[in-house]
Amino acid sequence: MMDMLFDCAIIGGGPAGLNAALVLGRARRNTILFDNNNPRNAVTQESHGFITRDGIKPKEFREIAHKEIGKYPSIAYAKKEVTSIIKNNNRLFELVTSDKELYQSKTIIISSGLKDVLPDIENISYYYGKSLFNCPYCDGWELRDKPLVVIIDDQVQGFHFIQTIYNWSKDLIVCTNGKPFENSEQKRLIQNKGIKIMENKIKNFAGKNGQMEKIIFGNGECVSRKGGFVLPQLIQSSNFAKQLACEYNSLGGISVDSYGRTNIHGVYAAGDASVIAPAQLIIAAAEGLRAAAGVNRDLIQKEFLE
Repeated sequence: MMDMLFDCAIIGGGPAGLNAALVLGRARRNTILFDNNNPRNAVTQESHGFITRDGIKPKEFREIAHKEIGKYPSIAYAKKEVTSIIKNNNRLFELVTSDKELYQSKTIIISSGLKDVLPDIENISYYYGKSLFNCPYCDGWELRDKPLVVIIDDQVQGFHFIQTIYNWSKDLIVCTNGKPFENSEQKRLIQNKGIKIMENKIKNFAGKNGQMEKIIFGNGECVSRKGGFVLPQLIQSSNFAKQLACEYNSLGGISVDSYGRTNIHGVYAAGDASVIAPAQLIIAAAEGLRAAAGVNRDLIQKEFLE
């Protein structure tokens, strides 16, 4: 059992958690950052869209962040996996790690992010993050004007996804991976742009070093492509919000107010876990700042009432 009572425990060491730790460290709050070192962007070669950091490698970003937060003595870093969180009778949060250590905190920030569940295609993970991506704002520039595939399962979100990617390349085919494209008006609009819709199930991809060259369908048909985008299913990386009875929004993100507060007192959320989309480095970092400001604001108000 740890002797120190933390002002805030941050679950997740991605950009949201790192930035929350930085802000709380500068606010002189005793903070512990838990990081199981299993980031969603582990397959990402470069991160884009963050001014002064455009094109940075995720590993380098984390190294810079750790160096910066290391300057603040009130921040503790724990390379541990939190397995459970409960609120005790003293209204403190008790966090248990995989090695059975117990930590206590007045507040928590859930910044554990999301997981990508990719379509059931034989070797899709070999290309994901190298020539097949999920975010056109992150990787559209690098794939501009190339012959691309857009793989969709959810056709409600898929139509906007296709329209967005068309901004970077007009040479598109859309694959529904075995599902019929049901919206006839959307189908007409897509085809009017010269975009072919292929409804056969994809068997696998062919290429070298993660660079796509061909799509091979279950019926034996092949199509040459140089990369593309896929719309994965996004799920929460942890069940902590569910364990603590936090509410979720219509997209499956943790519902928060303008200070990152959930409906459970003392529980805050930041980053992809609450935003869901767009999943951008700069947005996640800003969300971490917002939640940290919420934590500090609420602790200050409580301390003035004691």
